[in-house]
Amino acid sequence: MRSSHHVVIRGDGITGCALALGLASQGLRVGLVASTQGAGRPEDVRAYSLNASARQLLESLQAWPDEPHASAVRRIAVWGDAGGEIDFEAQAGAALSWIVDVPALETLLRDRVRDQRGIEVLSAATPAELSVVCEGRTSDTRAALGIEYERQPYAQHALAFRVSHEQPHQACARQWFGGHGDQASILALLPLAEPHSSAVVWSQAPALARSRCELDDAGLAQELSRAVANALGTMRVISARAVWPLQSAQARQWCGTLPDGGAFALVGDAAHSIHPLAGLGLNLGLNDVATLMGVLKRRQAEGQRSGAGDMALLREYQRQRKLSVGSVNGVCDGLQVLFSNPTGMARWLRNTGLSSVNRLGFLKQWIMAHATDLEMHS
Repeated sequence: MRSSHHVVIRGDGITGCALALGLASQGLRVGLVASTQGAGRPEDVRAYSLNASARQLLESLQAWPDEPHASAVRRIAVWGDAGGEIDFEAQAGAALSWIVDVPALETLLRDRVRDQRGIEVLSAATPAELSVVCEGRTSDTRAALGIEYERQPYAQHALAFRVSHEQPHQACARQWFGGHGDQASILALLPLAEPHSSAVVWSQAPALARSRCELDDAGLAQELSRAVANALGTMRVISARAVWPLQSAQARQWCGTLPDGGAFALVGDAAHSIHPLAGLGLNLGLNDVATLMGVLKRRQAEGQRSGAGDMALLREYQRQRKLSVGSVNGVCDGLQVLFSNPTGMARWLRNTGLSSVNRLGFLKQWIMAHATDLEMHS
């Protein structure tokens, strides 16, 4: 198969741009299919929690946002629905994670792509040794290939927006598990660079998420203040809102052969989706990027004559990432089910468990190490 590119990446979101930069730095000729979405998109209010490994990858690509768009989290505090609580605190001068502004990161990555020799921005996909699908959870390419995307919908939607608050957040990410059954909710306040501003991600029943999204600013701020027991004083909504359904999902097949003879691999949300309660979604996607970069780099380092579409390499990528994502997804799914269970025993277990772990220093350290710094393969 003749092609002017070793790799064509379908999707120019965060994972697609990061992979393009990483593979171009290895000397591969990369095509990146640009999004067809125009400037009329609604305001993007998303903010992601990124761990140290994700930061290391983005810094290696010269794509880590400046401080106003990447704020350090020094402490994480979590409350159950019946008195349980746990908190994690970073060592002096360190951070547990960083809250990164999505539009700022996307803009920075796309600027880097434009400046990078070896990357050609395309208006449509072209044949290549390897096509990487980074089109998100509703990927058209995945659907056209007939790849099963095994979904487990949650009876929750996420409502996201930003607020200012009377008291400073003190670089603490706060999370509340509330209610149970149909009334279960998971509410996170993520500290932004401005000490009196936070990003909100509120997982709740779909009808409630939609109705709250339709409230005026004062009404929504009042609902939020009530849910967090006025933890940060008077609040004011300072952004647009976004609502989307939550699910756990994973593609049955992550790599294979296209009808034109080239190979393909799925990366990021095109391959998997998890509940946002642990803030690990984009970290997993960047782990995909790092792992795929690693197996392709090892091919070059070992002097292998196979192309970027070598199926043995892609199956190694699939094996590593399906195992890792599956284990993380299992934990997140288990927590979501536990905190949604309406029985008294489940309520006692989740709250007692939080408080018990909070008293066990060695276990807290183990959890923090795994949650804040997922392994990257390079």
